[in-house]
Amino acid sequence: MQLLRKADERGTANYGWLETAHTFSFSDYYDPEFMGFSALRVINEDRIAAGKGFPMHPHRDMEIITYVVEGGLEHKDSMGNSSVIKPGEVQYMSAGTGVRHSEASVGEAGSMTHLYQIWIMPDKTGLAPSYGQKSFSAELEKGGLVLTASNDGRDGSIKINQNAELYIGRLKKGASSELNLKADRKAWVQVVKGSIKVNGQILESSDGSAFSDEAALKLSAESDAEVLIFNLP
Repeated sequence: MQLLRKADERGTANYGWLETAHTFSFSDYYDPEFMGFSALRVINEDRIAAGKGFPMHPHRDMEIITYVVEGGLEHKDSMGNSSVIKPGEVQYMSAGTGVRHSEASVGEAGSMTHLYQIWIMPDKTGLAPSYGQKSFSAELEKGGLVLTASNDGRDGSIKINQNAELYIGRLKKGASSELNLKADRKAWVQVVKGSIKVNGQILESSDGSAFSDEAALKLSAESDAEVLIFNLP
């Protein structure tokens, strides 16, 4: 079963300094048909003007993953972490019992930082907050699918508190790849750039699609493409 979520069907807002699109219900955007998918609760595609961002604000009991597509995002939190997230890097924050953080776009005046922020519901609440950040640029340049987050931290991925996996793929036009899925698993594919065919369905830039009862995801790039793939319980 497939469920297509076209880019222009998402909830959007433009605050001048922030242009955002919500795949699922978030903040002032509410759609009872799109409250999340499996453990996946939020996929926000944000573009933030240089020098602007979100001041310190709280989170709890949520696994938060940030992937920067272009530009840089400065992160600071109440655990004492301070860093700039760059393209090709995955940043992870488990909010657990509670954490505060801020995010700000860095770059030249007039530029924008383009990013995806993902929220995944944890398998347990009340955990101690934790943080991780890792560059996967070298692996991504090789093409194919790269495991960047998992519940066991295998293959150099970041360990998260949910039986979910995040793969990032960069495929040249004409290239193909495949991800096998166990019988009880679901998947969400989010296109970051380009055009890609997944199990016969064409997805364009910023489109997303849910997959259930599929033995595998078979991907072929219609153009140079970059995708986020979530393997979900």
